Amino acid sequence: MTERREHYYIKTLKQQFAEGRVDRREFLRTATLLGITSTAAYAFVGQVTGQNMVRSARAQDIPMGGTLRVAQRTIDIKDPHIFSWVTDSNICRGTIEYLTRTGTDNVTRPWLVESWEASDDLKTWTLHVRKGVTWRSGRDFTADDVIWNIKHCLDDATGSSVQGLMKGYMLTEYDTGEVDESGSPKLATKLWDANAIERVDDFTVRLNAQAAQLAVPEHFFHYPFMIVDPDGGGKYGIGGNGTGAFELKEMEVGKRALAVKVRDHWSGKGPYIDAYEILDPGDDPSARIGMLASRQVHLVDDADILQLPAFQNMEHVEIHTANTAQTAVARIRRGMSALGDDPRVNKALRMAIDSSAILGLAHANVGAPGEHHHVAQIHPEYAKLPEWKRDVDGAKALLAEAGYPDGVDLELSCKPDPAWELAAVQAMVEQWKDANIRVAINVLPSAQYWEVWDKAPFAFTGWTHRPLGVMVLGLAYRSGVPWNESNFSNAKFDELLTKAEGILDVDQRREVMAEIETLMQEEGPIIQPVWRAVYTPVDKSVVGFETHPTGYYFWDEYGVTA
Repeated sequence: MTERREHYYIKTLKQQFAEGRVDRREFLRTATLLGITSTAAYAFVGQVTGQNMVRSARAQDIPMGGTLRVAQRTIDIKDPHIFSWVTDSNICRGTIEYLTRTGTDNVTRPWLVESWEASDDLKTWTLHVRKGVTWRSGRDFTADDVIWNIKHCLDDATGSSVQGLMKGYMLTEYDTGEVDESGSPKLATKLWDANAIERVDDFTVRLNAQAAQLAVPEHFFHYPFMIVDPDGGGKYGIGGNGTGAFELKEMEVGKRALAVKVRDHWSGKGPYIDAYEILDPGDDPSARIGMLASRQVHLVDDADILQLPAFQNMEHVEIHTANTAQTAVARIRRGMSALGDDPRVNKALRMAIDSSAILGLAHANVGAPGEHHHVAQIHPEYAKLPEWKRDVDGAKALLAEAGYPDGVDLELSCKPDPAWELAAVQAMVEQWKDANIRVAINVLPSAQYWEVWDKAPFAFTGWTHRPLGVMVLGLAYRSGVPWNESNFSNAKFDELLTKAEGILDVDQRREVMAEIETLMQEEGPIIQPVWRAVYTPVDKSVVGFETHPTGYYFWDEYGVTA
């Protein structure tokens, strides 16, 4: 067995942290991505700061037994690799698992792989599959399972959003020989090289990429990147196989889901609860309040900011908070109308709103104003641009230049849950009126909206937190990927994004991100009013819970007191 070496950049990164050139958050994230353990990374931080930074197990005893109940939407979960929402994955998260796990501290740790190494140029990633893990069926978990899942996620026929993360370094486009409705060539993707995914042995997989990529371990915790049993062909449901300690026993879309503990976890820790049950509260925001107040559930998923005072008044409830890069964006889908195809129209929509005012009206000033480029201030590579200010006259002039001197008429689709999204849409609509932008609101039931979110001509869609700004940009705006709901396609953007994804030095990456952010403000497809800070109201009987910035639940870590 060859000795595993430390990536050359770790020495530089340690020096940068010791000199104060990178902060604690950036050091921990980058060091662990490059393969050193989180324990070692926290220990080094402690050495530099003089504080004990090693994250230890919680001191309190976690009680055994009971059922943890959550108020959360229950959505169809039969195709994990094409999940569109965090809620889908939370239903399955105790039954199907991931190669890595990004914690509440945004640090990514090994999970079904026990370790990894990256080459100096970040093009070769060697994954060491954890030995001793079995599927619930009893079969050993091996490198073949890992390879099948990666290939299935990257297959065009699957349609997984994983493509948006990995396309720049693992895939290449080719001409299918067919044409689309407009007569343009139809393009498809395939692995860039026959040896791009290499089976080294039964417990070792190597990715041989065409471009440098820093965030490979974090990509493996993208919520549709669940590791499913290849024998199921990518499908999942009641009784489905997995490596988790729970088994899905009941599932009814729009009603409830129940997963029951059937074995101890392979890690030797947990699970502590006997089962977790998810109850769908429907579109009525008040239902969540009633369910927690009556102790029908232990916690409420995606609680709306406008409901916070009601939860704060419940004596049996504790409020857990997280600073996040959660948001929602309005976009016109290109290729559906002349309006959507002219970037001047989208820029006019951006110019006509006051994001600070909308943050107050729709989200109680909890969070930060959006800047229309989908890179949050908490992202390490965020580049501060000149302040974006409302300019109604400028918006009118831009519409006139685009051929709309009398303004435009649009219809914006959205959903009523969570309530802040509809409030934000209503606030934008009122502001747009000043620029002769007339927008009718089409409020769809959530279940109906989830079916058309990526196809509606003009829509307002929630996007969850990702630890790196480059991750959400790849998922949502890279040309030709499944989650590109705006159908945005910009060769310069794609080029800059792939470049930024492979830059280790955060200051150098930030320089490229400044170009990307500016391009998005000038030519991009979105109007982004707010960044959200989120909270989770939790019954005090729950032990071990921390709010994850992406909204993930780690069912194997929680307990419930009687």
